[in-house]
Amino acid sequence: MRMPSPLITFVGTTPNIGTSIAALAAACRIAEDTKTSVGFLCLNLKSAKSHRYLGVDNPVETLDSLRPELRSSSLLPEKLLLATHSVMEGLHVLFGNVLRDQAEFFTSEEVDHLLDVAQQTFDIVIADVGAYWDNAATLCALRRANTRLVATTGALSHFQEDGHRWLKQLSPLYGISADQYEAVIIHAPGRIGGFHVKEICNELGVPLFGELKLSGPMLSQLDSGTLDQWLISDEQGKQAMAQPAKHIIQRYGLTR
Repeated sequence: MRMPSPLITFVGTTPNIGTSIAALAAACRIAEDTKTSVGFLCLNLKSAKSHRYLGVDNPVETLDSLRPELRSSSLLPEKLLLATHSVMEGLHVLFGNVLRDQAEFFTSEEVDHLLDVAQQTFDIVIADVGAYWDNAATLCALRRANTRLVATTGALSHFQEDGHRWLKQLSPLYGISADQYEAVIIHAPGRIGGFHVKEICNELGVPLFGELKLSGPMLSQLDSGTLDQWLISDEQGKQAMAQPAKHIIQRYGLTR
């Protein structure tokens, strides 16, 4: 059995700020720039939307469809691969839980088993846990992560209030200190003024890992379910999360 592949976990300070977009864009860039297989796990148990963003309105296979194998710890790499959606060569996406009323029933043992199999199946695993901390998926993916990326914005309520409550109050209770995160700053379209990146990182107490600029055309891609086309074909889309992806590639020695 090979060594577990790196696990990169994205967590947002606040819902609906673009954490999933940042995670998907990073996964796309890594798959483009390397000869590796990238597994993207949507572990957002309460508000999974990756299938919508990628134009699969009624996915056959989602995280919740794997519950029988996860409960019995019998998930095989072949089954996991079959359950994923191929976005482009090398990028395999497991859509998140669509049964929101079942979110609290996922156990840490089930999530750990999924991560074990994913880290044996893919060369690198990107986990998107959204911004809800009260579930096993978020806690397990953060505790096991080799790199923890916290996404936030320049809004004071996001990086100060939410960031302080999650990173400095709750996270240490689970054995993860605030300085074990790195920041991805997301810039909303049309926002003028606000706080500088350095000020945001100083308040959070974490170093800057990268930035993502959202745009009106990109947000329209979410509604039309064509985010993958924007990331792959649009000139602006092809630059989204390019620098953070390079950091990950270099950090883990992935083949370019």
